[in-house]
Formats: sequence, C-alpha cells, structure tokens
Amino acid sequence: MKISASIYSDKKRPLNAVITDLVDHQIEVLHVDCNDDLSVFDDIKNIREWCSTPIDLHIITENPEKYYDLLIENPVEYITFQFENLKGPLNIPERITGKKGLAITTPTDVRVFSDFEYMDFILIMATIPGQSGGSFDRINFSKIRKFRSAYPRKSIHVDGGVNAEVSFILRNMGVSLSVSGSYLFSGASIGNSLMNLTQREIDSAYCVGDFMTPLEEAPHAFIENATTKSLLECVENGNMGFALICNAEHKLFGLSSSADIRKALLKKIENASQIEPEDLINKNPIRISEKATVLELLQKIKSCAFPIMYLPVVDQSNNAVGIVNFVHLIKGEI
Repeated sequence: MKISASIYSDKKRPLNAVITDLVDHQIEVLHVDCNDDLSVFDDIKNIREWCSTPIDLHIITENPEKYYDLLIENPVEYITFQFENLKGPLNIPERITGKKGLAITTPTDVRVFSDFEYMDFILIMATIPGQSGGSFDRINFSKIRKFRSAYPRKSIHVDGGVNAEVSFILRNMGVSLSVSGSYLFSGASIGNSLMNLTQREIDSAYCVGDFMTPLEEAPHAFIENATTKSLLECVENGNMGFALICNAEHKLFGLSSSADIRKALLKKIENASQIEPEDLINKNPIRISEKATVLELLQKIKSCAFPIMYLPVVDQSNNAVGIVNFVHLIKGEI
C-alpha cells in the first residue's frame, strides 16, 4: 500500500520545505487537495520543478470542466473528483492522462460507482473532506469489503483518520493507497510517522469484528447437510481456498481448506470414493475472538510455527461469526 502525503496538512512551513522533507524521506505520492481553487495548479507547477514524485490530485467542485485544460497542461498521475459535488456526468477528455477516481464520503453508498465504472479507483473519505485530524469511521471497513466484492479489478484509496493501526488494517484489506495528513506531520518527524504507518507493532483501538469478513459474506457450510461433493464445491466456488464449517447452531465445527483436501486425498488416494465430508475438515483450527484487538491478532499470528493465511472468527460462545483473510498482506508485514 502506498502512502500519499497530504501536503497542505503542514501549515507551519512553506510548501517547498514540506516537499523537500517528503522527498528526502522517499514518500511515494504527494496528495494535493483542490477545494475549487484554480491556484492549486501554481503549486503543482512548482512541485514539478522541485521533484518527480507522483501527484495525487483531489478536486472538489461543481464544475469539473473548468479544470480540464489545466489538467491537460499539467498532467498528474492520479485525479479524483468528489462525487457529492458533481451536478452531472463527468465527460473527461481523452487528452487528460493519469488514473481517474471517484471520491465518496462516508454516508454515500459505494453503489454510486456503477455510473463511473470507466474510472480506475474509488477514494473512500473516512472523515469529513477537508477536515484534518478526524477519526476513522469504522463503517468504512464494511464499505471497503463491499466495493472489493463488487469491483475486484478496481483499486481502493482511503483518505482520513489513517494512523498506524488503521494503516495495518487497510493493507490487510487490500487498499492500494492511503492518504495521510495530520498524522504524518504531527509526529516527531515525517520519518518517524512513516515508520509508524508501516510498522508491525501497533497500539489497538479496533477489534477484529470491526474489519473481519462476516459469515454471510464468507464461504461456509453446515456439517449436517455436508457431502464430500458439496464441501469441495463450497471451497472451490468461494474463491478463497477455504470454507468455514458450522453446525446448525452456528457453532464453529471446523475449517476445510485446499490443504485439508489434499491431505485427505493423499491419505485415501487408493480409495477416493470412500472419502467422507469429515475427512476434509480440520476440526480444531486456530481461531480468533471477534473482540480481539489488532495487536492480539498479530501476536497470535506470530506465535504460530507455520504461515497463517486466514483465521476463523468466533464470538464468546464459539459461534462462527466471520473470517480474517491475510491474502493482501506480504509476508514481511506479519
């Protein structure tokens, strides 16, 4: 996940000093907020003279057309338009280069993207646009999951309330880019804040239940109705390489993964027709409580002698309530 530094969040120093500091710390992207202010392009021209770092431009306007010529003259790598301010369809000229995105605020449903599927990404505003230092709203975790499910080929960017813990969760959820402003500049140094945004040891304010994939969205089956064929189909059709297995009361019965299926086949390869549903199930998988903090989740992963790619999530009664999937995390981060 790339970190995009919101350059106007540092109000104490001149812009050239801010950009120099960010470039010295090898920031990956520079985030420029444009609240219907054409003079922002003067800053973009200066930034182009100072460095070659990619620019991420977020435009909030009712009249995007007045920016088109400026975008052609001053190309940037990412261009985002704020959905709630648009009064009609966007007719972006082909001559405007860079990846295009749609920004939405927390109350806006991700389904509005259906009218903008030609765009490359969505920018989910997790706090009020233009408000620096706000807290990340938990509801945006479910919005990220919903968008990922509906548009698996589109990228997700997030802006607002991204601290060290939220950064870890967003990386886990497959977010491509997160914007950091007040958090990045309020630390002892930019370097220190960047280390916190990518660190592996973090304080916890969020629980696993805040960002897990809920049971109804995860591949799962009930042991009472399971057949060998139905379990194989559940794992295959779920596209995650596993399925949670519950009983009729939703108690976690076990987990069936591609690895469990291979083990069953190897054990009974000579008599494959005799493989029973329970042969495909690990009845004692490592699990995590929905109330566990992110730090406790990390500690559990690190305590295992083998790689963990997913964990069943249970409530205090051992009912299966969801799954945490680590497919988006590179090994070095855990």
